[in-house]
Amino acid sequence: MKTAQAIPATERALLVGVAWKRSPRIRGMQAGAPERESLVELVELARSAGAAIAGTVFQLRDKADPATLVGRGKLDEIRAEAIVKDAPLIIFDSDLSPMQQRNIEEHTERRVIDRTQLILDIFARHARSREGQLQVELAQLNYMLPRLTGKGAAMSRLGGKSGGGGAGGAGGGAGRIGVRGPGEKKLETDRRRIRDRVRKIENSIDDVRKQRALRRQARNSVPLGTIALVGYTNVGKSTLFNALSKAEVLVSSRMFATLDPTIRALRLPSGRRVLLSDTVGFIRALPKGLMTAFRATLEEVQESVLIIHVSDISSAHHQELDEAVNKILGDLGVAGRPTLHVWNKIDLLPLDEKIEWQKSVAHPAEGVEPPVLASSVTGEGLDELLQRIDQTLPPDPIVKLSIRLPLTDGRTVALIHALGHVLHSEVDDAHMLLDAEVPVSMARRLKLQDYAVNGTF
Repeated sequence: MKTAQAIPATERALLVGVAWKRSPRIRGMQAGAPERESLVELVELARSAGAAIAGTVFQLRDKADPATLVGRGKLDEIRAEAIVKDAPLIIFDSDLSPMQQRNIEEHTERRVIDRTQLILDIFARHARSREGQLQVELAQLNYMLPRLTGKGAAMSRLGGKSGGGGAGGAGGGAGRIGVRGPGEKKLETDRRRIRDRVRKIENSIDDVRKQRALRRQARNSVPLGTIALVGYTNVGKSTLFNALSKAEVLVSSRMFATLDPTIRALRLPSGRRVLLSDTVGFIRALPKGLMTAFRATLEEVQESVLIIHVSDISSAHHQELDEAVNKILGDLGVAGRPTLHVWNKIDLLPLDEKIEWQKSVAHPAEGVEPPVLASSVTGEGLDELLQRIDQTLPPDPIVKLSIRLPLTDGRTVALIHALGHVLHSEVDDAHMLLDAEVPVSMARRLKLQDYAVNGTF
């Protein structure tokens, strides 16, 4: 009697990394070391996409093979490894040209994708907002367009002409009656449909972007600065965001678990209120198409008054990851923005290593702003982080006002209660008399000087 066997829900994948025999950027580092670390990262990316890792293959080459990237001999080895490990999918850590991808698939008889396509798949799994889904689809279509391939005459939609005459003209060829003409191959039809879909998506994204701009304009009418959390993917930004703002943003060890921007209000020790924004995690060699696609979360970084750069101090490669984040910040044009560095996950450090880091932070080099050691899980260092945010933000002194507002101006009254500290209030006919302490920027934005009494402004 046959027994039922469970069908695996995950796809087995063989991962391939390639490095070049050139001088390493850092003296003393072995050639290919960064690419090997990138291959380890690819393992986590593949797991985030739901793949079961069947194995890894690594090659060190003098230069890339134009046709297959790794050369015919290495392709034979990859094909044999995929057969032995029963892996129907091969994932390359490098970006493949359309020609290389086709050649590798034909030689290995396996489905082949590259790093960009894998990241796009993860983004498609995790996008939740309408704009995020549109942007993922747009990036996927732009990636797919140059990779479409036809199958010759068999793909023809119309019979077409086969003689020397023109379409439907004298001597119009031996095509079948009623289908003579220039014809349109299925490949051309697919490309046209993709281009039409791309235009529709771009128009939809423009509409969503206009709506977001209106929401940002309404938000900017309230005098609150925005603080953006940035960092490499999976360094604990969302956990830190929840710990600071008491929010319930999804926290996962999977890469790119957070794609859509989330914003919450945060009150600082001085009494000021700011907006805290959680953003998508960065990654090495983030494809430009994805940076363009996820403009929503990146715009929050560009609009922020302060950037909090979060690092995983427990990672042995945190300095290299920080360099990758700084490069992307430079591409966004915010490299000179006020930045506060947070070394997160200190709870994962051994005690002696933790003490060494604390000593280095306590005695920073002259002119260097020391980072904040924190743990978003245990809460250690969060009070110091809030204090440092308060000190780093542009000064916004508190002013005490006595104002007389019409009762019809309920929005201003509500903002004073929400963002300031009301000492006394009473109703006088059709007006509200308030004694309050409010930030100067708020008083100016709401034009409270027009309602001040007793020369308090």
